[in-house]
Order: sequence, then C-alpha cells, then structure tokens
Amino acid sequence: MAEFLYRLGRGAARRARTVLGVWIAVLAIAGIAFALFGGTLSTAISIPGTPTTQVTDRLQQELPEASGGTGSVVFQTEDGSPFTQEQKDAIAALAADASEVDGVENAVDPFATEAQRDAQRTQLEEGQAQLDDGRAQLEAARAELDAGQQQLDAARAQAEAAGALETAQPQLDAQQAQIDAGRAELEAQAAAAEEQAPQLEQGAALLNMAQNIRMVSEDGSAAIVTVVFEDTQMEVTQETKDALVAVFDDAPVEGVTADFSTDIAQGIPTIFGIGEVIGLVVAAVVLVVMLGTLVGAGLPLITALIGVGIGALGALAFSGVVEMVSVTPVLGLMLGLAVGIDYALFIVNRHRRQLKAGYDLEESIGLANGTSGNAVVFAGSTVLIALLALNITGIPFLGLMGTVGAACIAIAVMIAVTLTPALLKLTGMRILSKKERAAVSHAEEAASPTAVPGSTKPMSTVSAVLTALVSIAALLVIAIPALDLRTGLPDGSSEAHDSTQYRAYSTLSEKFGEGQNGTLLVVAELDSEPTEAEATAVQAEIAGILFEQDGVSAVAPIGSSEDGSTIAFQVVPEEGPTSESTENLVHTLRDMSPLNGEYEIGVAGTASGNIDISDKLSDALPIYLGVVVGLSLLILILVFRSIYVPVIATLGFVLSYFGALGGVVAIYQWGWLSGVFNVETPGPILNFLPTILVGILFGLAMDYMLFIGSGMREAYAHGAPSRVAVVQGVRAGRAVVTAAAIIMVSVFGGFVFSHSAMIRPIGFALAFGVLLDAFVVRMLLIPALMHLAGDKAWWLPKWLDKILPDVDVEGSSLERRHPHVDHHEPEPASRS
Repeated sequence: MAEFLYRLGRGAARRARTVLGVWIAVLAIAGIAFALFGGTLSTAISIPGTPTTQVTDRLQQELPEASGGTGSVVFQTEDGSPFTQEQKDAIAALAADASEVDGVENAVDPFATEAQRDAQRTQLEEGQAQLDDGRAQLEAARAELDAGQQQLDAARAQAEAAGALETAQPQLDAQQAQIDAGRAELEAQAAAAEEQAPQLEQGAALLNMAQNIRMVSEDGSAAIVTVVFEDTQMEVTQETKDALVAVFDDAPVEGVTADFSTDIAQGIPTIFGIGEVIGLVVAAVVLVVMLGTLVGAGLPLITALIGVGIGALGALAFSGVVEMVSVTPVLGLMLGLAVGIDYALFIVNRHRRQLKAGYDLEESIGLANGTSGNAVVFAGSTVLIALLALNITGIPFLGLMGTVGAACIAIAVMIAVTLTPALLKLTGMRILSKKERAAVSHAEEAASPTAVPGSTKPMSTVSAVLTALVSIAALLVIAIPALDLRTGLPDGSSEAHDSTQYRAYSTLSEKFGEGQNGTLLVVAELDSEPTEAEATAVQAEIAGILFEQDGVSAVAPIGSSEDGSTIAFQVVPEEGPTSESTENLVHTLRDMSPLNGEYEIGVAGTASGNIDISDKLSDALPIYLGVVVGLSLLILILVFRSIYVPVIATLGFVLSYFGALGGVVAIYQWGWLSGVFNVETPGPILNFLPTILVGILFGLAMDYMLFIGSGMREAYAHGAPSRVAVVQGVRAGRAVVTAAAIIMVSVFGGFVFSHSAMIRPIGFALAFGVLLDAFVVRMLLIPALMHLAGDKAWWLPKWLDKILPDVDVEGSSLERRHPHVDHHEPEPASRS
C-alpha cells in the first residue's frame, strides 16, 4: 500500500491541475445530482417491527381513520382573555381550510368539539333525569297499586266475614285483575327504564373518564386544532406540513397567536450555521500556529470543504429515493470536516518536515503520501469499518447514518491522498514560511524528518503509577452520570424557548396538562362482533381498566372498526412524552394484555414509538459495542504486533466512551452548566447517540493510538529501550495529535450551539469524547501503562507472529526503498 500511495502521490503532483479539475468536476456533479434528484429529509425516526409499528399497521387495515399521524395547532389569546365569537369563527374557518390540504384527513374544530361534548353531557344528564323521574313515577304508581291491593284485600275480608263473599267474588276478581294488569304494565315500564340505565351509566362513566381531554382550556383562552394526516406519523411529508403551516400563517387571527407542535413544525436542521463557522475559524487558527503559513493552513481547509461538499451533496442526492433522517447529512458533514482537515494535516506536516530536511519537492510529496498517507488510509479504514458496522444493528436509519458517514470518510481519505499531493505541488515551497525557505536554501537544516532532538530519558515509575491511577480515576468519575442514562427523542420541551414548538408544548402543558403533549393510542381486539349495546359495555369496561392505571389522566374511545371487533382509545398520561412515568405506563399497558384474559391490546402513538425506538437501540448497543471492541483488538494486534498494547488501547477507548456519555448526561439530562451549553430544558439523551458515538469515537481513538503507538513501536524496533521508546513515541506524535485533536474538538464543538436539539448533544459528545481520548487516554494513560509494562508490552506469541501479515503503517520499508539523496552535498570529483 505504501508503495502504491508513493506512486499515486508523485503522479498526482505531476498532473496537479488535472487532479484538481477532476475533484472540482466531481463536486459539480454532486451538486447537479442533488438539484435534480434530491428529495426531502425526514424529521421522524422509525424502526420496522416495533410494537408501535405493528399496532399502526393493523390499524391501517382495520381502522384506517385512526392510523394517521396527528399534530396540534395551539391557539392562545394574546391578553389571556376568553376567545370572542369572531375569533372562534375565524379559527373554525382555518380548521376547515386545513382539512382541504393534500395529505390531511381532517382538522378538528375545537369549539364544535366542545359544543358536541357539552351536548352529549346535557343529553346524558337529561336522560338520567328522565330516568330518575320515571323511577319516581313508577314508585308512586307502585305505591298506589299496593294501596289498592290492600283495600281490595280488606274488602274481601269484610265480604267473607259477612258471608257475602260468593256474591261479591265476581266484582272482587275484576278489581284484582285490574290491579294485576296495572302491576304487570308497571313492571314492564320499569324493566324498559332499567334497560336504559346501564347505557346511561356507561355513557356517564366514559364521559367522566374523558373529562380531562379538552380542546378548549377551562378559562377559554386557549384552543387546540387537532390535525389528522392521511399517512402514518412517520410517513407525513414535509410538503404536507409546510402547506398546513401556510394555511394558518397566511390568515392570522387578530389578537390570537398560533403555534405548532413538533409533529408539524419540526423542520430540517440547517446543515451549516454560525457555530460551525466558529469551529472552522478555530481550526484555521490552530493550523496557522502549527504550520506557520496561511498557505499551509488553507490547504487542509480547502481539501476538507471540497470533501464534505461532495459527501453532503451526494448523500442528499439520494434523499429522493431513500428515507433519510435529517441528522444524517449533518453527521456526514461533522465527520467529513473533522477528519478531512486532520488527514490532510498529517500529510502536509510530514511534507513540511521533509522539505526542511532538504528533500526535493516531488520526492517529498511522494514520500509523505506513502508514509503519512499510508497511515491516513489505515486510520480512515478503521473509522469506515466501524461506521459500516452500524448496519449490523438491524436498524435501518442507523445503518444509513453509518453508511453516509463512511462514504464521507472514504471521500476524505481519497482526497487526502490525491488532491493534497496535487495542491502541495501547486503550492510549491510556499508551504514553508520565508524563514524556513531561507534556512532550506542555505542547507542549515539537515536532520531526518523523524528524528527526535535531544537526549531522551524515560519517565519515573512513580510518575507512571500516579499518572495511570489519576487518569483512570478521573475518567471513572466523569463516567458516573452515565449510570443514570435515559434515552429518548427530543420533544417540544427541548426546543429553543423562542421556537413555535416550545411555545406550543408549554401552552399545552400549562392549559391542558403535560400528558396532552404525548397522548397514547391503545387498540383493543375483541373475539366476536358485539351488538351496539354490548359495544358500549365493552368500551366502558376496557376504558375503566385503563383509567385505573397509575399515570393515566384521561381515557376516551375514538373509534371502532366496521364490525366492532377493533376498538381504539385515546389515553392521556399524567406527564409528558419523555417522562419516566409515561415510559412505565406504556410497558405496563402492554404487559396487561390480554385484559381480563379476553381483550388483546396494543399501544401506539408518537410517545410509544419513541419509547420503542429507544428500547430497540438500547438492546442493539451491547452487541455493537462488543463488535467494535473485538474489531479494535484485531486491528491493533495486526498493527502493533502485541497483545498488551491492543488491550490497554481498547480499554482506554471504553473509558473515554463512557466518560463522554457521562458528560452528555450531566449537561443535557441533569442540566449541569446548562447556561454555558444553551440547554434550556434538560431531558433524556438522544436515543441513537450512544450507538453512533461508539462507531465514531472508536475510529478517532484508533487514529490517535496509531500516531502515538506507531512512534513507540518504531523507536523500539530501531533499538531504543522499551521505556525510552515510549517517551520518543509520544514526543514524535504529540504535536500532530494535539493539533488534530484541537481541530476535531473545534469542528465538533461548533455543532454544540446548533439550533437543532438533535444536533447539539451529538456535537458535544464527539468533542468531549475526542478531548478525553486524545489528551487523557492517549497522551497520559497509555504512555504510563506502556512504561509500567516495559518490554512485556511488545510480547506476542511466536505462532501468532508467524501468521500475522506485516502491516507497515508508517511506511518504513518505503523509506528504505526510496532513500533520501541530499542534493545539497557536492558531487564527488571524478577520477582522471
């Protein structure tokens, strides 16, 4: 590989303008493809086969009108007074217009709904009053009949006492028959009245259980227009959402504000914002400080920007045919920028050192590409493999994220080993400062580009022990919050407080209760087709059981299939969609199936779907982490030909990973330093963050281990004592690793201040993880542990040493095949 990259670098240098033109053409093609074929990104995340998806699919067949996604438009008077009739009429008109939008099944007029509910309540009350009046009348009639019976019995007794019973018998019998007929009619009326009683009682019970489900607040100052979409929540298009928002924005109601729930207004996050620009500026400053010239600093930035342009536009070009979550291209942008700058920096830094050592321009470009470029290819391959391994989780959107991220890494590597040599040739000696060029011209520097100046002394054993203990203890303490990790998806409460989503969420919580932001859909399956009376009884029975559960605020039946065998209920939790009580409620309801041993139930809805996704991701994380750890061990054994080094390097990665998670939980879930990091409402951690962090941080950790550890191995292989080799390796690699880590932290850190609640914790986790891994694990912990192991650090079983291929990551064999010729030395005089 090193020889191939050497030739590739020299070839790219000879045809520099052609290579530059080809990459610019590829960038243009990616832009054209995006313009022609790019579709819309999705803000919803779905995983096939989850309990929520299964219930939704069943509803689409049995009860399609209840399977569509929903969203809320929240109206509130500006002065807090009740709506006027004109305002009510205007809102009702907007709801009617919203119902006509393509993709919208219905938009419910809140005032008509409340009026209908009041009418139902009045009807039930009137029915109950009539029933009570009827019962009273029946009791009075029954009392009259009883009195008549007593009189008749007394008359019969008198006639018998007077001996005139036989004469009076016909008249007495006629009166008895009349009383019996009246009693029979009375009992029939009573039976008819009592037949209505259960239905009235069941209706009253259902109405009572649903009393906390309101469309208009009790004070009359807020109202909810519930929008029902034709497609499921995960399939509602952005065009439908945009058209819906336009209906309400284009005709504002005077004195009334309208805000949209996250189901409607959660837009696509901006791919590049002010925070990212600041991160790039910091990266540029680091490059200038390290490389000493604006030309040198600009070169890695140019290659990185071209790479991410190709990667991001190329990924977006497929968004028309592949369902792509909105955060996917942003993740590719993060990775492409960070590794694109770093990979070019490694090659440029090597090239500069060689030029200062007296190498010719093209000779230096080829060797830099064959040595540092070889390390770049290997390092990039580890990141690429880790990201592609996300596909083994069986979670489509996560696998696509990994694939897009891997594609951006691959592009960054290809640009680093082709475009960087071309730009180095076009830049020429200007990659060095004037002072450095003057020094080269006078041949004042003749040191080897890999030489470490000065004498080297190993660290003391006491210092190594203390460093190792303090590093491990610090990482473990930082990781403690990770024990309390709760995952979920962002809801309106985590959005910026000036956003419409947050205002809608807070209004719903304040005026209607937190649970209104995360209603559940419970579907019950009956074994038989009930009659109308039986259906009401079953609805009341099931609703009653659901209503009795802890954490339930209200229950209401919202529809049933044509044959009545499938019944859907709206269940409103007491707390919000990301609360522990709501999560527990979902699991409790599912565990109760079958209710009373006869009704199979399922739970769906946005909150339920998010809980399912979090559970699925949590189940997949240990498997993926195990695969990555195993992969880490194999790769490092291959590179360093050691057992000890891969073990401590992998354990170091695990420590930095959980340390990064601990920092994320402390800030974004617990709310520590929330003002600094713009965390306005702490809550659960983005559910796919722990998994995606494994793949990315693993790859970057292997990069740093490669550039630090290979220097140690090279020094040891050249005869340095093992503990001296540790110090030499750190000295040789710390400058470039420090610069690379600062650049990555700067780029990732720029995303910490993104406007999107999904992007911010990802940016922080990557930035903090890189910070811990580079400066604590690789710079402190690993050297300390290597010192303590001594020569045993490089032990490898002989049988394994024989079967392992020789991976010359640093390209040492290449340097032997292409030794440097010092052109500054005078040629020897020819013999006469």
